[in-house]
Amino acid sequence: MKPSSLLKLACCLILSAILCHPAKAQTASVVQQGEYLARAGDCIACHTAPGGKLFAGGRPMPTPFGTLYSSNITPSPDTGIGKWSADDFYATMHTGRSRDGGLLYPAMPFGAYTKVTREDSDAIFAYLRSVSPVQAAKKSQDLRFPYDNRSLILGWRTLFFTEGAYRPDATKSTEWNRGAYLVQGLGHCAMCHSAINALGGSSESKAFQGGLIPMQNWYAPSLTSNKEVGLGDWSIDEISGYLRNGVSDRGAVYGPMAEVVYNSLQYLTEADTRAMAVYLKSLVEGSLPDAAASAMPVDESSLLISLGKTVYDARCASCHGAQGQGEPSRYPPLAGNQSIQMESAVNPIRMVLNGGYPPGTATNPMPYGMPPFAQFLSDDQIAAVVSYIRSAWGNQGTAISARRANQLRSALLN
Repeated sequence: MKPSSLLKLACCLILSAILCHPAKAQTASVVQQGEYLARAGDCIACHTAPGGKLFAGGRPMPTPFGTLYSSNITPSPDTGIGKWSADDFYATMHTGRSRDGGLLYPAMPFGAYTKVTREDSDAIFAYLRSVSPVQAAKKSQDLRFPYDNRSLILGWRTLFFTEGAYRPDATKSTEWNRGAYLVQGLGHCAMCHSAINALGGSSESKAFQGGLIPMQNWYAPSLTSNKEVGLGDWSIDEISGYLRNGVSDRGAVYGPMAEVVYNSLQYLTEADTRAMAVYLKSLVEGSLPDAAASAMPVDESSLLISLGKTVYDARCASCHGAQGQGEPSRYPPLAGNQSIQMESAVNPIRMVLNGGYPPGTATNPMPYGMPPFAQFLSDDQIAAVVSYIRSAWGNQGTAISARRANQLRSALLN
């Protein structure tokens, strides 16, 4: 038989299979869409323990109130969601209650997932039902008294949870609404980029205004003001590329955000990351900040910055350039980099102490990283070089103390 005849026969067989089994073809499409949406929701980040099986749960999540362990969401009938219905799954996503009606701890971002549509919830559920079931019982939560009393969650919900699916804003474009849906809902971006109070909640009025991520010692910058990352000066293409690739001419992602890009954002379509960029850029208010006032005496600050230049020239200039210009897409620029000028200096201190890599993505599979300097530099030197890069080349950040560097060094060792 000729190759062309074989090709025609194969096409006929595939078409026949689809026509004879439309439900199977439709199911496969729904599962594929569900996998995409599960990526958008970054489900793997919490429900897969390091080195563990996909979605088998058991990942420890330290909180100021104790340690929580994620649940098994594989289709195991005994320890997972094998006996759940699509209604059960949607109710959990939408209301923050488990299948038996129990209250979920807000480490599960149901405050954002409540915005997910029923159609998308059903697709995610279909995908989760398609993965390999894992028999893995859920670990008991290890919370301190009185936080181990689930009835207290009722009070938390009253203060911080509003149930309801996302409602498009008719005054905005379809693209803007898609971006808002992804950022506010599946992406649950506000969970990190909003300040968390003593009760473990955040005010909706302060959403996306930035805050320290509890227990992680990373600062998630404000997305609403140029006083932080300066998204107002970024183009839509720059923001979109940054989300998908993890690097741009403006800088690179590190820390928890690198994990988000690696596990989630790199798998989104360009249309979706662009929609997110359109929405995020619309949140920005104000212009670049004026120079901040330092609490450190001028003489002390000047000496520190002078020492910092010496350290920078010896340790940093070979990659980031004598004038902090960097080498875009390989080594981030430091001059004009708003992320190192923020009021909180946690992130640049951590980067100097511990180094790090942007995530490996399809478009940047072998990222250039930064080595750790904790073993080479004293607290004084760390404080000096961070103070220098925050104030050199026209940057407007303030100097930091050796005590602050030591606090973070000690916290990361414990």
